[in-house]
Amino acid sequence: MKKPHVIGLLGGSFNPAHAGHVHLSHEALKRLKLDAVWWLVSPHNPLKSKSNLADYNTRLGFAKEIAHHHPHIEVSDIEAAQHLYYTIDTVTALQQQHPNTRFVWLMGADNLAQFTRWKSWEKLFERIPIAVFDRAPFSYAALSSKAAIRYRRFRLPTRNAALLAHSAAPCWVYGFMTRHPLSATQLRNSLGADAFLGHNDVTV
Repeated sequence: MKKPHVIGLLGGSFNPAHAGHVHLSHEALKRLKLDAVWWLVSPHNPLKSKSNLADYNTRLGFAKEIAHHHPHIEVSDIEAAQHLYYTIDTVTALQQQHPNTRFVWLMGADNLAQFTRWKSWEKLFERIPIAVFDRAPFSYAALSSKAAIRYRRFRLPTRNAALLAHSAAPCWVYGFMTRHPLSATQLRNSLGADAFLGHNDVTV
């Protein structure tokens, strides 16, 4: 039988995509033994304001420009194309459309800290293995969160991260790693509109 592809899914508004996204993706590829990471560019994060959100096609195009330099990172517009606004719906759709692919959901510690605000968060935890990556200053808040406590007995030791994609959900791992200092907010504040113009100084 053909070996199934193992894909990490990194969702977000990518407003804009930046070196921090690349850093997390590379850590996931290495630690989880993934074949690729797909960036799922969201039309809009329901938990965030639209006030400083760039146009979708601009965000998508910039993400593709960044990913072009990294052969194992691909950019997807599935959420906009199929009108998917919640992670649980996106994951369900991808699993149905790619039955022979093993997916892992990738996210930063800040998302685990407020995971119970996500739609059907328990169903999501029980549908797909989840890899959480350390992000300052959210370590304590993430690991003491309701979601982390609720599913603590399903947490793999960090040293066994490579087993995550081949484990049945619910299953998750917390990855401590060298933290990347850049965030989308910092990039927008420092570069303004230039953050979406593909200038060489923000290509990673």
